[in-house]
Amino acid sequence: MDNYSFSSKPLANSESVVAGPQYRFTILDDKVLRFEWAVDGVFEDRASTFAINRSFPKPEYRTEDSEEQLDIFTPTFHLTYDKQRFNSHGLQVAFSSKLSDWGSSWRYGQLPEENLGGTARTVDLVDGRCDLGTGIISKAGYAVLDDSDSMLFDGNGFVTTRRPGDRVDGYLFSYGLDFKGAMRSFYAISGRQPSVPRWCLGNWWSRYHAYDHTEYLALIDKFKANEIPLSVAVVDMDWHPVKGDHVPHTGWTGYTWNKSLFPNPEAFTQALHDRRLKITLNDHPHAGVHHHEESYEAMAEAIGHDTSHLSPILFDPTSPAFLQASLSVLHRRLEKQGCDFWWIDWQQGPHSRIPGFDPLWLLNHFHYLDSKHIKGESQALIFSRYAGPGSHRYPVGFSGDSISTWKSLEFQPEFTATASNIGYGWWSHDIGGHVSGYRNDELTCRWVQLGVFSPILRLHSTQSIWMSKEPWLYRSEYEGVLRYLLQLRHRLVPYIYSVSVAEPSLNLPLVQPLYWSFPSKSSAYKFPTQFYFGSMLVVAPILCPRNVNTNLGKVRVWVPPGRHADIFTGSVYDGDQEIDMYRPLHQLPVLAPEGAIIPLDRNAVPVNGCANPSGFEVTVIVGSDGHFNIVESEQDDEDPQRSSESLRSIPITYDQAAGQLTVVSSGRDWKFRFISTSTRPSDIKVHANNKKLNQAQCTSENLTFASCSVVQIPALKSAKELITIDIGPDPQLAIINYTSAIRDRLLDLQIPFGLKDQIWEIIQSAQPTTIKTARLLSLGLEESLLGPLAEVLLCDSRGQRS
Repeated sequence: MDNYSFSSKPLANSESVVAGPQYRFTILDDKVLRFEWAVDGVFEDRASTFAINRSFPKPEYRTEDSEEQLDIFTPTFHLTYDKQRFNSHGLQVAFSSKLSDWGSSWRYGQLPEENLGGTARTVDLVDGRCDLGTGIISKAGYAVLDDSDSMLFDGNGFVTTRRPGDRVDGYLFSYGLDFKGAMRSFYAISGRQPSVPRWCLGNWWSRYHAYDHTEYLALIDKFKANEIPLSVAVVDMDWHPVKGDHVPHTGWTGYTWNKSLFPNPEAFTQALHDRRLKITLNDHPHAGVHHHEESYEAMAEAIGHDTSHLSPILFDPTSPAFLQASLSVLHRRLEKQGCDFWWIDWQQGPHSRIPGFDPLWLLNHFHYLDSKHIKGESQALIFSRYAGPGSHRYPVGFSGDSISTWKSLEFQPEFTATASNIGYGWWSHDIGGHVSGYRNDELTCRWVQLGVFSPILRLHSTQSIWMSKEPWLYRSEYEGVLRYLLQLRHRLVPYIYSVSVAEPSLNLPLVQPLYWSFPSKSSAYKFPTQFYFGSMLVVAPILCPRNVNTNLGKVRVWVPPGRHADIFTGSVYDGDQEIDMYRPLHQLPVLAPEGAIIPLDRNAVPVNGCANPSGFEVTVIVGSDGHFNIVESEQDDEDPQRSSESLRSIPITYDQAAGQLTVVSSGRDWKFRFISTSTRPSDIKVHANNKKLNQAQCTSENLTFASCSVVQIPALKSAKELITIDIGPDPQLAIINYTSAIRDRLLDLQIPFGLKDQIWEIIQSAQPTTIKTARLLSLGLEESLLGPLAEVLLCDSRGQRS
């Protein structure tokens, strides 16, 4: 198992250890304390599935030690211990953080206080919410992670069980309101969250259906004809035989191509690769390898299995020989036939032949290390289920068979964001729902909208002919929206990839709860379905049907402190306010703070595969200094000259005081959109290496509520020219003239014409906004009618608007 070793430093710094005959405390860093009890005095220094690193510089602490009591003092806590078997009376920790008037403390065995949740192994057949367990983030400012029962790594490439007897192995995280700091400590101990290959950030096509070679390729070609890009082709269970007299089991497991559907597997996979798609095959490994499989003899030879009676090779992940052979013989053969990574569809529970060995853990760990060994770190990937703390090291996660209902959709953004509290950032959901539920085209559109701003966007459904997610199977209004959204996802890849790989050592999850950034703000905890998508975007998915009279979906939004602009509508919002926002089917609120810079692929119809684009469209929100590094890997170029994993960056910098944006041309063509600025295009100046750039075009574009100034620059001969865009000193987000915006909303309202006249007279009046609002309230309008008007009137308090 030498190929499956990994970097770890499980032995703690001896200067950080305070120990006695049966207890040991290790102050790992300024936020984390490890506490151990061992009845025989033998403590654990091997890596566990959670903790693979414990060797850190000695943090600041001191002790007071007497015969009956031990005290440990650090800047964040004071531990008091009576030197007996851990119990709620003898082990107590008081925290220095002042999160309540009465202080904060923890006693051993105490249930978690105000824990903000973690994640779940699966949402199979869950209609709505499920229990999310506990993570390491808590409003109380501390959390405990019990690692007493996890598997251990034996240091020789495999795993082992813990020693028997009365033992405790726990970790106390003490961080006050430094939630991001707590997660950095978590990653330092448990290993960083890997980046994922760029190609997996595009659209995945997946369906549980017995495709054949011709049907699958025709489907992929139809996506292209409909200008819908894809990057991953999922081939579900039926790629191998699942029924027939020659299949000696129920058919869920298989390692031989179904030749009646795929007569030439290599030709099929090559055709998908020619279409710039990566391929994953579904693997339910629980039935082992039976005699009808093409790899049966090779597997038997590899592990010394007797084939004289054609007895099956039982699935046994506790056996190093079986695991080694399943990866290097069974799976490698199929990888050579074109499988790029594996969908490990394990659903059989945590039990195995050795108590404490979780088969899912073993599959995830060794499959991922094998992928990294064969393909390199930047291209390593598996697709599997969550198996407990530390699972973040093995992306990507498959959340299971969701039910197609509004209740399921409503829970999914909270599920994704909350998983970050246990470090698990790369979730993939069954976008649109997998089983049961009902057909609702609007639900599917809103679900795909959420998918655009999720870690992974994977369309999926069961084999029912009524549930397949091809956009052209939906009514024309929804088909157009779905096409636009799937194109948008591919256009967002430069942003998503950049924020995912820019700082690998501090690689926090792509999706983060609001309270990570604003832990002292009560409103940040009230909106669990709203989240940060990278550092620049705040997303508030719409999770309920549109109103029939307004044709708008509604979501209650907390705008974080600081002025923000919606990147789609141009509307500007005061910070630190709660406000109802209303959007048509093709939009959802996506807010960016002043100083935000968001790069997209400039191609409105991206091609398959997510290669580095030939040009960028960059959205800029003025009002504050801004900086963004576009990060790319050389191996993702359209025609890579080499297979280097080297990263390159294209820094974009915006200086608010000067009103200047700078970027190196980098051989690309550029389009910059300055959202909601009052700068006229004719006043914008563009230079390259301090010389006026005559090729630049300065125009304007209309958004829903505002306009944006647009600068377009073709690719320059030299890739090293410094482009400077000058839009004038200290530009500000424009104060929106809401009259025209409200007129457009009024025009679409399905209400009596007389009522429209009354509303329009109020809007056009010269009265202050407060008076207009009061007059609108006096009309007795339903909330669904008043709300869209109030959003436009009240979102931005600056100036006297008319």
